[in-house]
Amino acid sequence: MTLRATTLLFAASFAAPVFAQDAGDPEAGENLYNRCAACHMIQSPDGEMIQRGGQVGPNLWGVAGGPAAQVEGFRYGDGILDAAEMDLEWTEENFVAYTEDPQGFLREYTGDSGARSKMTFRLREGAADLYAYLLEVAPHEDAGGS
Repeated sequence: MTLRATTLLFAASFAAPVFAQDAGDPEAGENLYNRCAACHMIQSPDGEMIQRGGQVGPNLWGVAGGPAAQVEGFRYGDGILDAAEMDLEWTEENFVAYTEDPQGFLREYTGDSGARSKMTFRLREGAADLYAYLLEVAPHEDAGGS
């Protein structure tokens, strides 16, 4: 085997697991949702309760692939409202970054060093799995989920 072929094989062995991890596992995300249930529920627009949970945070129906601060009547904080005015969409990348560090994400996204988030919980790992789960069970109508 040539040096180039060995190098490519070596590089590919590291790349494959990264791509698989980035895709998100809905089953793992469903298990992870338990951490979110203290503050959030998932309820469809027609009233079907997908996941019971608290009402301190907004309903997570339609979050995956949808715009920020979309739940009518929910009292969002100024930081997320500012981001919503800047057209923040919950792509997987934005969702993962926000759930890992809500306040830091809002400060970076809005450019406001004083931006704050009402969400104090930080999801240290598994956010891509949670996003995949939300996309599967409660997609935004334009997100192309099931």
